[in-house]
Amino acid sequence: MNDSLNQQDYTVKIGLEIHIQLATKMKVFSPEAYTYGADPNTQTHPISLAYPGTLPRLNQEVLEAALKLALALKCQIHSPFTFSRKNYFYPDLPKGYQITQYDSPYATNGKLVYRVHNEWKEAHILRIQIEEDTGKSIHDLDPFHTLLDFNRAGVPLLELVTAPDFQRPEEAEAFLRSVRQVVRTLGISTANMEEGSLRCDANISVQTANLSGERVEIKNLNSFRYLRQALYTEIKRQLTLLRANQPVLRETRGYDPNQRTTYPLRTKEHLHDYRYFPEPDLPPVHVPETLLNQLKKNLPPLPYEIWQTLTKQYQFSPRDAEFFIEHTEFFTYLQALIAEGIPPEEARKWLLGPVRAYLNDHQMNLSAFPITPAQLAQYIHTGTAHKIHHSLLAGQAFREFLQDPSQPLQNLFARYTPHTSTETIRNYIQQLMKQYPDKVHLYRKGKKGLLGFFMGEVMRRFRGQVDPREAQTIVRELLEGE
Repeated sequence: MNDSLNQQDYTVKIGLEIHIQLATKMKVFSPEAYTYGADPNTQTHPISLAYPGTLPRLNQEVLEAALKLALALKCQIHSPFTFSRKNYFYPDLPKGYQITQYDSPYATNGKLVYRVHNEWKEAHILRIQIEEDTGKSIHDLDPFHTLLDFNRAGVPLLELVTAPDFQRPEEAEAFLRSVRQVVRTLGISTANMEEGSLRCDANISVQTANLSGERVEIKNLNSFRYLRQALYTEIKRQLTLLRANQPVLRETRGYDPNQRTTYPLRTKEHLHDYRYFPEPDLPPVHVPETLLNQLKKNLPPLPYEIWQTLTKQYQFSPRDAEFFIEHTEFFTYLQALIAEGIPPEEARKWLLGPVRAYLNDHQMNLSAFPITPAQLAQYIHTGTAHKIHHSLLAGQAFREFLQDPSQPLQNLFARYTPHTSTETIRNYIQQLMKQYPDKVHLYRKGKKGLLGFFMGEVMRRFRGQVDPREAQTIVRELLEGE
């Protein structure tokens, strides 16, 4: 089934509810840590397990992470704000209710600029709220019982709710990708969908010229591809019903990626079904203005601002700009190299070339790269001053440097400094011209690109042991002579 529809006789409204798991040292209302993949029920605490007599306490790190996101998304931040209890029963919800925010979210009325199909769009954010995660029910390890892992219970979440601003599934997907970029840039979440630290529910309604259906929620979409596929599938399902004059019911549905179908889970709850009421164990939270000013001052550049810098100021291609936005640690390293005096284009080539190749070969992240931007910049500056050919500087010499970054660069580059005399270079080029008289003739007739052919032969002959600028000067002088 193609993920495409001819959108001529209907309109679509899509809104997203995005859950962002915060990468804080402690859970939101209790002091224990949480690590993805830990043994079941090894990261619990009496507070997160709702032992009688225990009281929650808001983690300061959670508050600061939440405020960073609100500031980055230009939200109105409310002070004081309060928490509420959302009552519903699931076996992996220890208290029998979830601490969340209802009528007093900490942030409202924000916006995010995102990019889809080479076009920048803006979506409105209705609210962001702080809440706690549930535990996890495991159904596939025991044929007779459901197993419960409470490690995730109490993990801090931010729920971001958008307006129904998306008309196409690609827009919703692009927005979710942009949210992931933002939270990673801010350093508040790993946002790994495969680990559940970024999750998404989608609300969708379809309207034809004559009929409109109820809003349907699709739950637990855990990949960008599934989000796009589920939305296309649901649009087609609703259109089929409307065109047959059948009602589209307000309900919650799941998505089966194998069958490429959505299926009913339950009729959609209303707010009164949850019996919200103020959380009596948590006082109102007052946000100090000094804290807001400090966080605002230290906000990093966001994806749209990075895009402008890379494409407008540095003249990078859209493809390379997308890479640096998606991998913010590379952008940080890039900026540090530039600050050390490496031109932007040269810094780009080093990061996307030898540095990235080294990381791939060693299956490591940039955070584990053994040299700092200052060390790499010094290596590049020193190698250039020694007239080391780039193929060596980015190749064998670089690999040797990475084995021992503390070694003196003067000693390293002494082994690679060109030692070929000008006379030797000139004699070899003259031999080449006798060997390839037809290419000399074509060059002198205007095919100047053949300069590269002769330079390549020179560099191969001397294996980089020449100054390329000097060699090019001699090649051009001899080729242009009569």
